[in-house]
Amino acid sequence: MEIVSKKAEDTEKLAKKIAQFLKPQDIILLDGDLGAGKTTFTKGLALGLGIKKNVKSPTFTIVREYHEGRLPLYHMDVYRLEDASADDIGLEEYFNGDGVSVVEWSQFIDDELPNEYLIIHIIKDEQNDDQRKIVIEAKGERYQELLAEL
Repeated sequence: MEIVSKKAEDTEKLAKKIAQFLKPQDIILLDGDLGAGKTTFTKGLALGLGIKKNVKSPTFTIVREYHEGRLPLYHMDVYRLEDASADDIGLEEYFNGDGVSVVEWSQFIDDELPNEYLIIHIIKDEQNDDQRKIVIEAKGERYQELLAEL
C-alpha cells in the first residue's frame, strides 16, 4: 500500500486509523531518515489507542512505555543498539507482551525481529520538505489482514 502524505497531520491521521485495528503483540517497524516523521506517526498511533500523554522520541532512553490507552504502547528507538545486544533491554518480552511495539531503526536488530510485522516506510520528498510518501508492507498473515481492513 502506498500513500502520499501532504503534511504531518496526514501521517498522524493514517496512524490513528491503523490504531483501530491493532491487537496485543502487534509489531510495527518504522523506516525512514532522521526527520522523516517516525515519531509523528507514533504520536498518531498513541492518540488512536487513546493515549493522551505526550509521545517523545525514545532516542536516549531506547524504550518509552505508555500504558493509559486501549493497549499499552512500547515505542523503541534501537539506533543505539547497533553495537549492543537487544537482549539487554528484553525486546522479546515487549514483542510477546500485552501491547503494541513500535520500533524505529529496526535494521539494527534484524536478527532479533519476529518473522511477522507491519513495516512502514516514511520517505521524505526531496523537492517538498512537507510531503512524504508512505509505503506500508505486511509481513505475515496477521498483517496482510490488517492491511486489507485499512
